[in-house]
Amino acid sequence: MSHYTAMFFHNLTEQVPKNIFVSYEQPEKKGRSELSQLSIDNAFKKPVRETSNYAIYNNYKITLLNGKYANNTGIVKTKIDPEKTFLVTNLERTLIDIAVRPIYSGGIFEVLKAYQNAKDSISVNKLKAYLTKLNFIYPYHQVIGFYLERAGIDEKRLAFIEKSREMTFDFYLTHDMKECSYSERWKLYYPTILDNV
Repeated sequence: MSHYTAMFFHNLTEQVPKNIFVSYEQPEKKGRSELSQLSIDNAFKKPVRETSNYAIYNNYKITLLNGKYANNTGIVKTKIDPEKTFLVTNLERTLIDIAVRPIYSGGIFEVLKAYQNAKDSISVNKLKAYLTKLNFIYPYHQVIGFYLERAGIDEKRLAFIEKSREMTFDFYLTHDMKECSYSERWKLYYPTILDNV
């Protein structure tokens, strides 16, 4: 389980999602694309692409997501009863996944609420270690730092994430934003409506 489903499992949302998200880790890919400000701008000015890989069962939508190869980083076995276990992303991996793909997590307001609900339980050491292992092409550490700051995490832990990697590029909280504000600290464009939250 991942994304919105994992948020529900970790008590990070008051919603009861009708969409069950399951992630399948893709094989490791060799080589990386070079990142430029122009390529970031062009990608995030477009609407986000959503998967069509889902099925409907008993009024639930079950969505299979292709996840980035991460050698099962932050995936834990959990028992739901003495005979049944399942795999779920742990708290820190869930927070990373929902920041990267808010479209599968109820949107940016639900993601922010999840960070607020998790702020006292987050291990920033784990977050930093997972971000290093996941090694995203895009600078998602800027998004995560922004959510942590907005959630009200203490400055010492926030600075630990802030100094974890360079911020070379301006980045975006989500795709296809119409009215934007800009965070100098995180070099991040975000919807202006968040200024009122």
